[in-house]
Amino acid sequence: MKLLCKIESDEIIDIQDAKIVNINDNNNFSYTFWNKIRNLKEFYSNEGIDLLYLSLFVFAADRLFLREDAKDCWSREIELFVPVLSIDKWLEVKDLTEEMLSFLSGDKWILHFRKRELSKQEETYNERCKKQTKEKSSFEKICMLSGGLDSFIGAINLLESSEKSKVLFVSHYGGGKGTKEYQDILKAQFIEKYGVVEQQFYQNYAAVIYGVEDTTRTRSFMFFSHAIAYATAMAKDVMLYIPENGLISLNIPLTHTRLGTSSTRTTHPHYMKKLQLLMNMLGISVSIYNPFQFKTKGEMIAECENINFLQNNLINTMSCSHPDVGRYKGRTKPLHCGYCLPCTIRKAAILRGGLTDTSEYLYSNYHEINVAKESLKVYRLALARLEPKLAFLKIQESGPIENNIIQYTDLYKHGMNELKAYLEEFNV
Repeated sequence: MKLLCKIESDEIIDIQDAKIVNINDNNNFSYTFWNKIRNLKEFYSNEGIDLLYLSLFVFAADRLFLREDAKDCWSREIELFVPVLSIDKWLEVKDLTEEMLSFLSGDKWILHFRKRELSKQEETYNERCKKQTKEKSSFEKICMLSGGLDSFIGAINLLESSEKSKVLFVSHYGGGKGTKEYQDILKAQFIEKYGVVEQQFYQNYAAVIYGVEDTTRTRSFMFFSHAIAYATAMAKDVMLYIPENGLISLNIPLTHTRLGTSSTRTTHPHYMKKLQLLMNMLGISVSIYNPFQFKTKGEMIAECENINFLQNNLINTMSCSHPDVGRYKGRTKPLHCGYCLPCTIRKAAILRGGLTDTSEYLYSNYHEINVAKESLKVYRLALARLEPKLAFLKIQESGPIENNIIQYTDLYKHGMNELKAYLEEFNV
């Protein structure tokens, strides 16, 4: 599977048997990164732009190449032919980047880099930035804001404990329901509650035209790369906050059918380590930090810096893995399904955190449809198989854990006990 990646349509290059995607051709790709002038200290670094474009091309390949066409109907071999500004640096990090992407998506990635110069679009944007007369913004911290409960708690804690004007919130949304709607609501709530301004929220849209593969294991790379690109324009070292509860971060498979990349590795510690190393080698001054790496979702709730604000806005957060499932029952707005693993962990966490669950669930219990019944069986089976003495091995089923084994082991046991308490408390 080959993808020839282009930025400008007049570039003449031919790769035999390769699909072509030009991310600046609306017939191929749609994204909004360049649509607004961001009044930042500097223009984005070449490495930041390269990383962003690479993530968009990776995401395009992930959507365009079907897993069912792979030899084993899952793991694909994908070759990308990518134009970059900092060719020498990318040749140095080629192997690392391939390893990182392969771990993230479960595919074999082969990258071919070629030299390019700034595009006309980039040069025009840079000139427009220079003509801005407003005071330049320079943030010290960037917080990923997905619209989910974890990122909401992370944002609350930052705003409660940091200089508010120094925090930038970065979001991404695609074509489905249940993402932008929640991001917009939470943004309005933050502005009203904390006095932050609209200019502290950067929302980015990106979608692959005619992309139909829906596993999209590489979406997080694209999400993070937007924030990293912004960080390169700050003219200082930046801390990138990726708020995610530790249990989901480890993403330990509950059954053998979820081994490997059948479970997402969005914020897995091994992936985060690779991404941090990649940035270091590219000379990008960004440090990744997950403040909840060793916290369960319930512990995050219980220790939130503004529990009343959290309670009042619980209904305005979305955790479900398929929030548009209600369309099959004629529902027009996104809502939690009530039975997927993220929904179940959410409900268990709300119980553990002592909040009143105001979330709207399509199915209130696990007996209404067969898929919910089967999900419950999986959760109970996983709990029945829980062996605390072997937890240090279990935590490594989704990927290697090289440090903090004891802390991750304790986290796993706490998280599973949180889930168990919910499933025992309610007669489901």
